[in-house]
Amino acid sequence: MDPTIDRQADIAGIEKVVATVTHVQRNELVEEFVALFREDAIWTTGAGHFLVGRDAIAAFTQRVLPGAMKDLIPSYEVVHVLFIRPDVAAVKVRQRYFSPTGEQVTELGEGTPMYVMSKEGGQWRLTANQNTLVATRA
Repeated sequence: MDPTIDRQADIAGIEKVVATVTHVQRNELVEEFVALFREDAIWTTGAGHFLVGRDAIAAFTQRVLPGAMKDLIPSYEVVHVLFIRPDVAAVKVRQRYFSPTGEQVTELGEGTPMYVMSKEGGQWRLTANQNTLVATRA
């Protein structure tokens, strides 16, 4: 590994982006959410909607996010980071929802998003992303 690369700082930067996703989802902050993406980012939602570019991501988010977190507290947690290059990382995330009293809302299931992030101008950005629900067996 290249000793000039500070992996801890990069992981902290990636974790900061994921923490920001949590914050903006909890507070339904559409513009702040969209600002986390590269201009040409791609996003596949948990329902399978394929979005290309920040404008499409913004339009979709403006339709679905306001009101979506009523009585829900989303949680996004980095569970694994694979550096593909020093400036590109595949980030596996655990996504859960909780009630205002702290109980997990299991009927919504758990998500397992994959974020491919790129470091640009010293800042990590969401670049190619797939939001997937964890399948459960009855």
